[in-house]
Amino acid sequence: MNLNMPPVTKNLLIINILMLLAKYVAVRYGIDFDDLLGLHFFLASDFRLYQFFTYLFVHADIWHLFFNMFAVWMFGRLMEQVMGSQRFLFYYLVCGLGAGLVQEGVQYIEYIISGLQAYNSVNIEGMTMPMDAYLNRWTTIGASGAVYGILLSFGMTFPEERLFIIPFPFPIKAKWLVIGYAVIELMSAMGNRGDNVAHMAHLGGMLFGLALILYWRKKGGGNNHFYGGGYGGFGGNDSYFTRYEDVTDRADRPGVLQRVKQWWANLRKPKMRVHEGSSKHADDMAWRQQKKDREEEIDRILEKVKKGGYDSLTADEKRKLFDASNP
Repeated sequence: MNLNMPPVTKNLLIINILMLLAKYVAVRYGIDFDDLLGLHFFLASDFRLYQFFTYLFVHADIWHLFFNMFAVWMFGRLMEQVMGSQRFLFYYLVCGLGAGLVQEGVQYIEYIISGLQAYNSVNIEGMTMPMDAYLNRWTTIGASGAVYGILLSFGMTFPEERLFIIPFPFPIKAKWLVIGYAVIELMSAMGNRGDNVAHMAHLGGMLFGLALILYWRKKGGGNNHFYGGGYGGFGGNDSYFTRYEDVTDRADRPGVLQRVKQWWANLRKPKMRVHEGSSKHADDMAWRQQKKDREEEIDRILEKVKKGGYDSLTADEKRKLFDASNP
């Protein structure tokens, strides 16, 4: 399989890796990226509006970065091909922003319920800390909210796709995986208040992703939008590929099948070939035959998608279609 990544996914991976390296270098000079670029509680003195964006690119350590970026690579590259690069980037940032807003709201509720507004200082481990310094410690970092939004979009677009998830020895459908993650995050948010994980931010990314997808579907009227008609993702085969005739004819929102169609059309255009003598004739004939066979196979797969939807394809046919979209 061709491992070339679409541009937004590739650049997200590069930027996040470079940010972690820069963080390790900056700490040697007394610069704390978590403090400078992390999302602070909005009542803290170190809060800045730009942190709603920058916190997405700051991670605690290499493992925090690895698990987030692995998910971006695994699911993000597919969703970028489905949505198109510009829309995918917008979706990613909206999910990240939504996660940050939800986290701020949860922190504010905690601030009010605990009655901190009535005090000027807090006592932590036998030490008195000014309230402002304490609130500045409420900092959120990481791309997890945006990642959970990507996971949601994958589950809604490919609900019947089966995935192997450690430690389960059997495949799990994407729709159940998404629902399971949402339930786990909700239960964790209610039960593990001291684990330093922003579980509600994860749910916030999924919530804003869901709202954006439903808005796009409604705006598209079910006919001229990449997600097809209605909210059917968790109920069956209503994915992007189900409405092949509607989607592939629009160049402004390219997806996997449109890229295959364009590649196939370009492949059929006459090309000049340089022959280096009769000894190349046999090779050239074999190349043309292979080219013809590939064209006929892609024709057959596209016709099958047109009639039965993407989920009707076998694993081998899906692989061939994906490979063809990344020439």
